[in-house]
Parts: sequence; C-alpha cells; structure tokens
Amino acid sequence: MEMEIDLSNLGTVNTMFAALFSKLGVPIKTTVSANVLEEAMNGTVTVRPLPIGTSVSGKVEKQCAHFFGVTISEQQAESGVVVRVTSTAQSKFKLLYFEQDSSGGYGLALQEESEKTGKVTSAGMYFLHFQVYRMDSTVNALAAAKDPESAFFKRLEGLQPCEVSELRAGTHIFAVYGDNFFKTASYTIEALCAKTYEETTEKLKEIEAQILRKRNDLRQFETEYRKALARFQEVTTRYTQEKQTVGELLKQRDSIHLFFFVVKTPSGNNLSNGSSSKAQGDEPKGEGDSAGEEGGAESRDKLKRKWFNLNIKGFDKKLG
Repeated sequence: MEMEIDLSNLGTVNTMFAALFSKLGVPIKTTVSANVLEEAMNGTVTVRPLPIGTSVSGKVEKQCAHFFGVTISEQQAESGVVVRVTSTAQSKFKLLYFEQDSSGGYGLALQEESEKTGKVTSAGMYFLHFQVYRMDSTVNALAAAKDPESAFFKRLEGLQPCEVSELRAGTHIFAVYGDNFFKTASYTIEALCAKTYEETTEKLKEIEAQILRKRNDLRQFETEYRKALARFQEVTTRYTQEKQTVGELLKQRDSIHLFFFVVKTPSGNNLSNGSSSKAQGDEPKGEGDSAGEEGGAESRDKLKRKWFNLNIKGFDKKLG
C-alpha cells in the first residue's frame, strides 16, 4: 500500500485489479511514467503557452502528459502565482512542475495528486512567498486501515510543506498527467496572479497556521483521549459485571423465598421441605380419626339400646 506503481508497466489484468482496489478505497500511489520523464529530460516535449489570467481545457491520455509554459513578470512574481487544475468529470490526474536544467531539459520538481473536492477533482500549486502545505491523503487512509479510530488523529499528519514557495520572473513549465487507469482524463488548467486575490491569500495563510496549531493540539489530545478511553472501557466492563452479579443475587433470593410456601402441583406433590409437608399432612389425618372414633362409639350405643329393647319385649310375651 505504501509503494508507488507505474501503471505503464502493468498488464491489463493487474491494472484492472488496481482500479478495483482504488474504487474500494485502498490508497494506491502511482508514479509518473518513465517515458514522460525521459521525454521531459530530453526536452523533446511540446510546450503550449498558458498566459496568466487564462485557462485551457483538454483531455490527456492515461500515462501521458500535456505541458504548459507560464510566463510571469517581475511584478507578478512578487505578488505570487497560483496554478490550478480541475476536472468536472472527476478524472484522476497529477499536476507537475518542472525546472529547466543546464542541458535544456526539464526535471520534475513538484507533483500534486488530484483530490475530490465537492463534485470535482482538483489539484493546485501556490507560490505565495510563505510556506504552503500539501495534503498527502494516503497517510490518513493508511492510518484508517490499521486503526479506524486513529484516523481522526492522523488526519492532519498528511500535511507536508511544499519545497517551492515562490517563482522568479520568467517561463515555468507545468504539466497535467493523465492518471486514470483506463480512460482519458478531462481537465481545465488555469494560471492566476495572487495580486487580485490578496484577501484570499491572507485567509489561506491564516488557515494554514491554524491547521498547524491544531495538528499539535491533536497530538496532545490523542494521549488524553487514549487514557480516558481506557478508563471508560474499564468502568463499562465493571458495570456489566456488577449488573450481572446483582441480577444473580436477586435471582437466588427469589428462589430462597419460595421455600417458605407450600404450593401443590397438579400431581399432588408439595413444593416445600419434607418436614413441613409431613407435619401439615399429619394434622388432617388426626382430626379425621378422632371424628371417626366419636361417631363409631355413638353408633354402638344406639345399637345396644335397640337390641336391649327387643329382648325385653320378647321376654314379656313368654311370661304372659
């Protein structure tokens, strides 16, 4: 994931897999084709003029580049220059800056990857006489892949200072490099003088300083956050354990309470201890036996009186 790939050296199948992984959000760094760099070094590239305050639109084939020459005056150089490229088709491209060497060729000095900003992809270079920063989004993407939670804290770590902060008067070479996997890249390139954007330039300078301070704040805050998160996880784990323990204790308490009641099931079995069941069962039996004994004695007395009366009557008849 941290390697740079030269798409011109990949076959169709490997290029297709690279495009698929890129769609899935895997940060794939691509390098400028060796053929483009070699032609630039040899000075055999075609350079089209791009006057300050104008824009040019075009389409560039994949792994190819369109070169532009931006000529600036002393006054424009003192004010600062901005070169931007946008693509409403959301094409992938690179904005390149070349420096001319003594042999008349051009060596690659700066490059900016296109980034999606709203409904377009864009890249820009800002030569404004103060330190300007470029954002390497792959740093945040790699952090998110390793630890999604840390992605926020690493979001500003991709901020890297640009090596060139100003341009001298003269002609400077820029290029738009097609970085799509299969299709041509549609683009619009423009060169601007910062003189007409003084307020915007000051805002950029201020916001860059704020971002740098915030990056330092986040580094410190991450340490505090990690400690608080560890403590939070500790107390939430204890909360779960305590909740389970209290539930078990109350459940056991309810079970013990059931032993203080006699509840008969449909089968006639008692749901209490044996001694209580036996004691309670003996009382009805004793009362029934006592009632039976009293009733039996009374019946025997009545029978005796009946037979006694019968015998007296029979004895009287014999005497008569």
